[in-house]
Amino acid sequence: MEFNERDAKKFSMMAIIAGLGVLAFLVVRPVVTSVLAALILAYLFMPLQKRVVKIVRNKTLSASIVLSLLLIIILIPIWFLIPVVVEQIFQMFKYTQTLDIHAILANLFPTASDQFSSQASVAVNSFISKISASVLNSLVSVFLDVPTITLHLFIICFVFFFVLRDHEDLKEFMRGLSPFSPSKEKMLVKPFKDITDSVIYGQIIIGLVQGALAGIGFLIFGIHNALVLTVFATILSILPIVGPFIIWIPVSIYLFTTGQPSVALGYLIYNLIIVSTVDNILRSYLVSRKTNISPAVILVGMMGGIFIFGMMGLILGPLILAYFLVFLQSYREKSLYTLFSDKPVVEQASAQKSN
Repeated sequence: MEFNERDAKKFSMMAIIAGLGVLAFLVVRPVVTSVLAALILAYLFMPLQKRVVKIVRNKTLSASIVLSLLLIIILIPIWFLIPVVVEQIFQMFKYTQTLDIHAILANLFPTASDQFSSQASVAVNSFISKISASVLNSLVSVFLDVPTITLHLFIICFVFFFVLRDHEDLKEFMRGLSPFSPSKEKMLVKPFKDITDSVIYGQIIIGLVQGALAGIGFLIFGIHNALVLTVFATILSILPIVGPFIIWIPVSIYLFTTGQPSVALGYLIYNLIIVSTVDNILRSYLVSRKTNISPAVILVGMMGGIFIFGMMGLILGPLILAYFLVFLQSYREKSLYTLFSDKPVVEQASAQKSN
């Protein structure tokens, strides 16, 4: 094979593009999580953007309206709820320091020996202390990182606005970069969209709804520090398999052991009927209607994503794994080569043999 001047120019251009790509990644790397968060939010708000465009007939104005709505949704709860959350976190920390775990275990297991109750209470106290210290350290870190958080919020809003306004141009640009043939690209778009909807709506949105219902239960039954418990329940609701029962079962046991059996029974029934129904019926319906993605894939993706992307990994991790599985399935059903060409499989095989 002769290496001519044209090939040299081609490889030189590829090397320049690769080098600039590496430099571009290093530039974007500090804010890549914010950019990805903006893209996910834009995906969620895109249906609203399309409706507003039909009304105002101006993409810039409609994107500004949707951005204003997003800021209201983000900033107003933060402004009013953060002081309450901080106060309740410190109240819970003080309460855990005076909590008599030994007495609670003695009431819960009256036939257990004193040695068992003592050892169990030490283990539970140690666990509670570690959790409390971790939460307090995270809270202090958040306050110290307020300038950085503000910068990332600005980047999210900036990218969110331009993605909403110019999403058609971006779509055409990405389609031009795609190595896949038009027909195969359409074949891949639907499973990608179904997987994205399944993860975002089936896990994130339904998790937020389930956490809100758990919070309503805290308020109805007069549970102390309801707001902080709601935050924890919401996070657990987003995670597959675990769920908010990790919060409401101990709360039910606590109510029972502190002499409130009727309240504990009512609270337990509320969570079994209302909160669990959202997970068992609504989430299952949304996920199964869109795709047959396994909960194990979602869980592993979320856990691994958290280590790499932080909280954004709850969304990005399962999406990356699910997209990878789509490509593996495409490779299993037909050669990956067919994804890049519109020729029938028989013609491609003949072409490969002739070569």
